Amino acid sequence: MTKLCPLAAFFFFWVCFPGIAQDTIDAQLAAGRFSNALDIATQLAEGPDRDAFLGRIAVAQAAAGEREAAVCTLRMLSGSRAAGSAVVDSIAHPPIDFGQGGPGGGSQADFESLIDLIKSTVATESWDDVGGPGAADGFVGGVHVDTEGLLKRIVREDSDHLARLRQIKPWIHDAETAVQSAVRQPSELRYVSLPRLEREILFRRLAGKPLDDAMLFLAGLRRVQYVFLYPETGDLVLAGPAGPWNPDGEGRIVDPETGLPVLQLDDLVTLWRRQLRYGPGPFGCSITPTRRNLASVNAFLAESSQRPLKPGQRARDQWLAEIQDRAGRQTIQVDGLDPRTRVARVLVEADYRMKLVGMGLEDGVPGVASYLASIPARRDEDFPAMNVLRWWFTLNYRAITTTRKRNAYAIRGPGVQVLSENELVTQLGDRIHTGQSDELTLQFALSFTNHFKELSAKYPVYADLRNVFDLALVVALIHTEGLAKDVGWRGAVLQDESLYRVRQSVAPKEVESVINYRILSLCCLVAGVSGGVSIDTRPFVTREAIEENFYGSEFHARGVVPENLAPIVWWWD
Repeated sequence: MTKLCPLAAFFFFWVCFPGIAQDTIDAQLAAGRFSNALDIATQLAEGPDRDAFLGRIAVAQAAAGEREAAVCTLRMLSGSRAAGSAVVDSIAHPPIDFGQGGPGGGSQADFESLIDLIKSTVATESWDDVGGPGAADGFVGGVHVDTEGLLKRIVREDSDHLARLRQIKPWIHDAETAVQSAVRQPSELRYVSLPRLEREILFRRLAGKPLDDAMLFLAGLRRVQYVFLYPETGDLVLAGPAGPWNPDGEGRIVDPETGLPVLQLDDLVTLWRRQLRYGPGPFGCSITPTRRNLASVNAFLAESSQRPLKPGQRARDQWLAEIQDRAGRQTIQVDGLDPRTRVARVLVEADYRMKLVGMGLEDGVPGVASYLASIPARRDEDFPAMNVLRWWFTLNYRAITTTRKRNAYAIRGPGVQVLSENELVTQLGDRIHTGQSDELTLQFALSFTNHFKELSAKYPVYADLRNVFDLALVVALIHTEGLAKDVGWRGAVLQDESLYRVRQSVAPKEVESVINYRILSLCCLVAGVSGGVSIDTRPFVTREAIEENFYGSEFHARGVVPENLAPIVWWWD
């Protein structure tokens, strides 16, 4: 029989009898020697006993004001579910008071809530509240109350405290540096786990740290091509191409290599909360001329048609300026969405910029001519005094496909299209929907749709709009198919404003009318434009609309969650 040295025998006895470890750990905590307690706990095999000890240590660290150390200890819990779902769910009910300072958290934390959080999620039957042996409390000045109710002062040895910090800080720094460096590398397919991301958001807030750019910009994802489920690890994953990011000349966050915008956490949270508040119905924006202004323009055109326009560019410019002055401002309306959010601003900007291209006030790309430029030079048709065109953005996906187990979904299609309609305007300024487009109005809509990729490269706002469409479709898919429930994730951060506050700005309400004219052989055509953005995800996410594809790329791209991911990692390539 092999003989054990005394030290080895001690560790063998210790692992087999957790009660001995408990007494030892409690003694170390009472003395404020947190690193010694951790050394003992981490020698135990992974399981409920080890998690119970780690929970007590985290409570003691939090009560002593060592927020970052407490978070590091929580990351040692067994499995992503124990360290993620249970802790995250408990944070939200009731929520921990993170103090002031928005998504990044304040300088103080509610340690009583943190203690309650750990005791309600980690080895719940081991605490004295329910008859177990474990106890934890903290007071200003650093004291400890044992299971008998005896109050003791925690005399923390500075050398032990500094030693523990030396162990924690380099590990965090090195891991975060490696992750931050890797996340800015291009990737054909990057995976972002929403439950792991949520866990890290909350852990950073518990530690009093702001969110980093990788979190705010979803690890540089440029599109969502896939949604993957991993119930065995509790992961719900978005996947797509990714790369580095920087602000462009307009302040938009784009991949400097492609010029394409990256996805944003704010947009995901906005759309998630919109779904919960308003349901699966349509939402969007509209930019429309007012009835009074249209009537004023028509009256001026009728009056000016009685006398010939003076020759020369100056006279024409004055004439057009009068029309634009009478047209005034158009009304912006955002429906089914908080108009102060970035999502609303993207919808409005994309719609407005598209209309500038359609009226020839902003350059298009080869193959996309403005409506007025498309009219033949000697076209002698009798145009109405004021021709109002209606163009609007809407979804353009071919299908969502899935596997037989419905654990992988692929989004197919370019995402965005422009639809069109011609409207009639009465002398009183009423707009009459015709439900039809003339050849040139439809031609612009089709050319914009067909050259959307080239237009997005020139004007990134259109790609930004497509990102919003992608996220809206993904959110609808997750809710309709019950994917979060399938992996045991509740999405507390996405739901609760006290856990994450979306940045807001002033809501857009008005914009100068988009109007232009063209002199033809026998007349002058004046054209204005209305429209907006209409998003309705319901037709794409019904059970019948989602196509099963047993041999598609979504099956092969799903793969597995990599083993031995570092605790702070929430994305991978």
